[in-house]
Amino acid sequence: MNQTASANYRFFILILVVVIAGLSQGLLLPLLTILLEKAGVSSGVNGLNAAALYIGVFLTMLVIEKPVQRFGYKRIITWGILLVTIATFLFPLWQSLVFWFVLRVLVGVGDSALHYASQLWITSTSPAEKRGRNISIYGMSYAIGFSIGPLGINLLPFGVGVPFVAVGAFFILALLLLLKLPHEYPVREEKAASARSRYVSAIQLAWFALIPSFFYGYMESSINSNFPVYGLRMGMSESWISFLLPVVGIGSLILQLPLGIWSDRIGRKPVLILSGFAGALAFLAVPLFKDNEWGVLTAFLIAGGLVGSFYSLGLAYAADLVPKSVLPAANIIASINFSVGSIVGPNLGGLGIQYVSPGSMFYFLGGIFLLFTVCGLFFRRAKQEKKTSLIHFTN
Repeated sequence: MNQTASANYRFFILILVVVIAGLSQGLLLPLLTILLEKAGVSSGVNGLNAAALYIGVFLTMLVIEKPVQRFGYKRIITWGILLVTIATFLFPLWQSLVFWFVLRVLVGVGDSALHYASQLWITSTSPAEKRGRNISIYGMSYAIGFSIGPLGINLLPFGVGVPFVAVGAFFILALLLLLKLPHEYPVREEKAASARSRYVSAIQLAWFALIPSFFYGYMESSINSNFPVYGLRMGMSESWISFLLPVVGIGSLILQLPLGIWSDRIGRKPVLILSGFAGALAFLAVPLFKDNEWGVLTAFLIAGGLVGSFYSLGLAYAADLVPKSVLPAANIIASINFSVGSIVGPNLGGLGIQYVSPGSMFYFLGGIFLLFTVCGLFFRRAKQEKKTSLIHFTN
C-alpha cells in the first residue's frame, strides 16, 4: 500500500471510529436521563449526574498529552474505546446514582481520550491545503453518529440492557477496524520544551483559534439544556420543541464541509469571523420570532450551519498557527475550553431565563459570538510568526 493510500485508509478508519463514538454519546445521554426520570429521580439530580461526563473530559485533558506522546495515537484510542465499552456494558447491571456517576466519569475519560488522539492524528497528518476539509469531515461524522444515536432508545422495549449491548457491539467493531492501523506518534522537538512553555506558546500563537471550542461547547449545551424551557414559556408544544432541537445540528451537517473547504481556499480567520458575526445575528433574531416556530427553525438552521463548525475550524486554524510539537498542547486547551463552555452554558442560560427574561439565553449567545468577531479584528498572525521563530530559537 503506497503512502497516499495508507493515509486515506487511516483517515477512513478514524472517521468510522468517530461516527461510532458519536452514536454512543447520542444514545447514552438521553437514554440514561430517561431511565433515571422513570425511576423518579429529580431533574436537578438527573442533570448533576449527567455532568459527570464533562468531569471525566476535564480530568482527562489535564494528563492526556504525555500518554499520547509515550504510547502513540493508536494505543490511546484503543484504551479509550475499551474504557467506554466496559462502562457501557456495566450500566444496566445496577441502577444506582453513585454507580452511574462513576461510570459516566469513565465514559468521559475514555471518550475524551479517543477524541483527543484521533483529532490530533488527523490535524497533524493532514496537508495544510486539505486540513480544513478533513477536520470538517471529522466534525460532521461525529454529528451524524450523535444524530443517529437516540434512535437506539427504540430498543428499550426489548429489554433495558439491549441498547447498551448494541452500543458495545459497535465499539467492538471499531476496535477490530483500529487493529489494522499503524502505530504513529506526535512530532517532538529535538530539545523538548517544558510543558508550561508549550501551553504558553499555544496561547500566544493561537489564542483566537482556541476560543471557538469554548463558544461551541457553550452553544451546544445551552441550546440542548435551556431551549426546552424557553420553548415552553413561549407557548410552543413539546412536539415542536423536540423537532426544533436537532435543527442546529442539521444546519451544521449542511455547512460544515463547505465551510471547511472554503477555509482551505480563503483562510480560516475570515471564515470564522464571518460565520461568528452572521451566527450572532441569527441567535439575536430568535426572541423576535417568539412563538413563531418556523421563524425559530430558520434562525436555528442558519445559526447552526454557521457556528456548528466552530470547534473543527478552530482546531484546523490552530494547526495552521502552531508548530507540530505545540499542537498537542493546543488540542488539550481546546478540549478544556469545550468542557468549560459546556458547563457554563446551561448554568448561565438558566439563570438568565430565571432572573432576566426567557429570551436572554439568545442575547447571551448572540453577544458572545459578536465578542468573538471583535476579537478577530485584533488577532494578527504575522506577529505570531515572529514569536514562533523566537520560541524555536530559545528552545
